[in-house]
Amino acid sequence: MMKAIIQTDQAPQAIGTYSQAVKVGHTVYLSGQIPLVPSTMVLVEGDIAAQITQVFENLQAVAVAAGGSFTDVVKLNVFLTDLSHFPIVNEIMGKYFQEPYPARAAIGVAALPKGAAVEMDAIMQLPDQEYPAS
Repeated sequence: MMKAIIQTDQAPQAIGTYSQAVKVGHTVYLSGQIPLVPSTMVLVEGDIAAQITQVFENLQAVAVAAGGSFTDVVKLNVFLTDLSHFPIVNEIMGKYFQEPYPARAAIGVAALPKGAAVEMDAIMQLPDQEYPAS
């Protein structure tokens, strides 16, 4: 199977040795996104809700660049430096996802890159009809 690297200026550029996403067949693996504003590469200003929203916006930009959308996401991982913020994740996630929701994990971590309070990554399965076998 062919592997394609996904890159878009609509999401933050990689800050390390990784790609924004990698597409293998109909599956897209989206790298972790923190709440960086793509145009400035600085953490979004505001509270935890602003950070969570920016992460969803960044992930959505990469999903679109890969030819998909959040309806194609089958697995979402959420990393939080404070698990008490998880209800806010649920509230904001409801604005980006509809049922049936993807599988999900929520993991409490000690720290995240650049002092972010939240990071998320995802796995997306694209419909067969849009991407014929190569």
